[in-house]
Amino acid sequence: MALEVVCLDMEGVIVPEIWIAFSEATGIPELRRTTRDEPDYDKLMQFRLNILNENHLGLKEIQETISTIDPMPGAREFLDELRTMTQVIILSDTFTQFGMPLMKKLNYPTLFCNTLEVAEDGSISGYRMRVKDSKRSTVKALQEAGFETIAAGDSFNDLGMIEESKAGFLFRTTEQLKKDYPQYPAFEEYDELLTAIKNVL
Repeated sequence: MALEVVCLDMEGVIVPEIWIAFSEATGIPELRRTTRDEPDYDKLMQFRLNILNENHLGLKEIQETISTIDPMPGAREFLDELRTMTQVIILSDTFTQFGMPLMKKLNYPTLFCNTLEVAEDGSISGYRMRVKDSKRSTVKALQEAGFETIAAGDSFNDLGMIEESKAGFLFRTTEQLKKDYPQYPAFEEYDELLTAIKNVL
């Protein structure tokens, strides 16, 4: 029997989009752009960092917004149930400084993400990606270690891990992604996704 690991995206799947919440908190509409809108993550992050610098916003302000964010309704129960059946890794392009406060609210599932470079004055000077094409690279590494992977996500940057996995699902994604990738079942509710995962475990 193969050992399976379920790899889930974080934002848009189990917690709301952090940058959208921060956009609403600051009144800066340009910060609403996410990986649903921009497939090139480096381009998106440079765009965000430029806006932060222009508006003198740093890690403290973003973390204040994150402290007000709760997991999506039903997300913790979904994760708790899923973790009784198999190992689960949250694979995210977010950053440790953003993600860990949210993991506390989810009973500390495993989170693989990236790291922000923060200056002494609290401004965000850059970021360090854990590995190139991190989601695809991570599921490949898990497979090389003897695991089979099942993946679910909502955005362009989740397609790599979905494509590489033995089973992949779209969750609360856009109509465009559903149209462009009809080979991946798309779900809106956690119980539907849980059932789909159970069926391939």
